Amino acid sequence: MAHDPHPHASDDTPGHGHDHGHGGGHGSGHGLGHGHGHGTDIDWAEMAPHLEAQAELFTPLYERALSWLAKEITEPGLIVDAGSGPGVVSCLMAENFPGARVLAVDGSAPLLVRAEERAARLGYSDRFGTLAGDLPGVLEDMDYPADLLWAGRSLHHLGDQRAALAAFADRLAPGGTLAIMEGGLPSRFLPRDLGFGRPSLEARLDGLEAEWFARMRADLPGSVDVVEDWSALLAAAGLKHARSRSFLLDLPAPLPDRGRAYVIDQLSRLRDSYADALDADDRATLDRLLDPADPAGLHRRTDLFVLAAHTVHTAVKAV
Repeated sequence: MAHDPHPHASDDTPGHGHDHGHGGGHGSGHGLGHGHGHGTDIDWAEMAPHLEAQAELFTPLYERALSWLAKEITEPGLIVDAGSGPGVVSCLMAENFPGARVLAVDGSAPLLVRAEERAARLGYSDRFGTLAGDLPGVLEDMDYPADLLWAGRSLHHLGDQRAALAAFADRLAPGGTLAIMEGGLPSRFLPRDLGFGRPSLEARLDGLEAEWFARMRADLPGSVDVVEDWSALLAAAGLKHARSRSFLLDLPAPLPDRGRAYVIDQLSRLRDSYADALDADDRATLDRLLDPADPAGLHRRTDLFVLAAHTVHTAVKAV
């Protein structure tokens, strides 16, 4: 398998769920053992529980985005989730559009199995299907064009984003909508001053993640640099009426247990991924935060929160 995405549950950066305005946050990509170097390879099947937990935590944000889409489009007959991962958002689409069939598309067969199992548990199997293969080419295997094609933080895992958008547009029915979730703001979990270490730890982690994201993009097969003006890119793909809107996830302190577990998981991944790039002080701060026995650590603090903003860009195929 090549580098096909599957987002939604996701943080496609090694740890933090930050989005640097170029998509490096809660999405996914497909790098099952392809060894691009620079630590940008991701085993998405292994990350399945993390992907599911993240998408479930972010469900309020996705529901607001889908509610907005429902006001923008007529009832779709076929919804395609391009880069579906384990299907958390695919199933939310089935819930929010009860008259639609949903097709989850991903490069990871194990993740699609999880998507099918989730759809069965929720009672959507009669109008839920999966398609395994590499984006965007696998979309040629669709039996029908899509009335809504959603790519949630998956496009940036394809080397030539402009060509991928054109392929997505080609698989839309006349009057169909393409919706991509790309960009937004870096997530925040911690107060600026933790009471130890240098303040503004997360701002410095943002910089490391931006560097990782640039390496990840450069390492993709056929990688092409592009100005990420999404309205212009959608227009170049032949689509009209481009619109953008951002959606907020605001989980204030004190976090519920699953929110705390998410923050711990994210910062653990960051600590492991950036150990060599962190300066000694920030590494020591993260070690203390991740120590379950430390009263000021993540396991015991009462001031943790999750604040994130993701942006959705839509455009319509001419009738």
